[in-house]
Amino acid sequence: MNFLRFTARRLAEMAATLLGASFVIFGAMYLAPGSPASFLLSGRSASPDALRAVNEQYHLDDPFAERYFRWLGRLLHGDFGRSITYRTDVSRLLADRLPSTLLLVTMALVLVVVVGIALGRIGAVRGGATDATILVTTTLAVGTPSFVAAVVLQGVFAVRLHWFPAGGTGEGFGQLLWHLTLPAVALSLYLIGMLARVTRSAMLDVLGQEHVTVALSRGVPKRHVISRHVFRNALGTVLTTGGLIVSTLLVCTVLVESAFGVGGIGQLLELSITTKDFPTVQAISLTMVGLFMAVNLVVDLVHPLVDPRISLGPGRSAA
Repeated sequence: MNFLRFTARRLAEMAATLLGASFVIFGAMYLAPGSPASFLLSGRSASPDALRAVNEQYHLDDPFAERYFRWLGRLLHGDFGRSITYRTDVSRLLADRLPSTLLLVTMALVLVVVVGIALGRIGAVRGGATDATILVTTTLAVGTPSFVAAVVLQGVFAVRLHWFPAGGTGEGFGQLLWHLTLPAVALSLYLIGMLARVTRSAMLDVLGQEHVTVALSRGVPKRHVISRHVFRNALGTVLTTGGLIVSTLLVCTVLVESAFGVGGIGQLLELSITTKDFPTVQAISLTMVGLFMAVNLVVDLVHPLVDPRISLGPGRSAA
C-alpha cells in the first residue's frame, strides 16, 4: 500500500470514528439524568405553558433520532448550537477559550517531549547511580496526579516564593505565557515520568541487540552508535505513545484549568456539566475527540517516515 492510499484510508477511518463518537456523545447527553429545562427555570415551579415553551424552544420533546440528525446537520455547517448557560453561540465560546487551552497543552507537550526523552536517554546510556536517580524521580512523577501537582506548585512557587501568579491568564501573550507556566508544569509531570520510562526501556532493548554490540566492538564511536542506531530505532516505540500523551493532556486540562482559574475549554466543560449546558458539553467533547484523532493521524503518518520497517498494510495504527 503506498503512502497516499494509506493516508486516504486513515482519513476515511477518522471520519467514520468521528461520526460514531458524535452519536455516542449525543446519546450520553440524551440519557443523562436531569433536564436543561430545570436549569433554565432555575428550579422554580413553572406553569405547564412555560415548561412547554422552553421544551419547544430547545426541541427537548422531539424524538431522539430527529434531535440527533438536526444537531449533526448543524455541525456539518459549523453550527454547534446555542449555549443554555451563556445564551450565546457555542462556537463563539470555543473560539474565545480554545486558544488558551491549545497553548497550555502545547507548552506541556514541549516539556513532556524534551524533558521526558532527555531523562530516558540519559538513564539508558549512563546507567549506574544516574539511572537509579532518574528511575526514582520518574516513579515519583508518575505517582503524582495532576491536581496534587497543581496544589503543591501553587503553594510553593505562587504563594510562598511569589515567582509565578497563582491563577488567571493575564493580559497579552507574554502575560499569558507567564500565567500558564505553572499549569503546564503541573499538567506535564506525570507524562514526563511516563515518557522517560518508555524511552529508557526502548533504548535498553536496542542497546542489547547484536548489531549495536558489533558496531561498538569495531570501534565506532559510542555517541555515533547511540544517535544513529539506538535512539533512532527506539524512536518508533516512543512515537506510538504520542496519541496517549495528547489524550491524557486534554483530559487533565479540566482539573488543571479549574485549579489555576485558566479560562480554557477544560474549565468551560466543568462549568457546563454542572449546569447541564448540553450543547456546550457536546461541542467540547466532540472537539476533544477530533483533536485526539488528528494527533493520532499525524503520528500514523510520521511513523513510517521515522521507521521504514513499519508496514502500511491494513490494520496498522500507531494508537
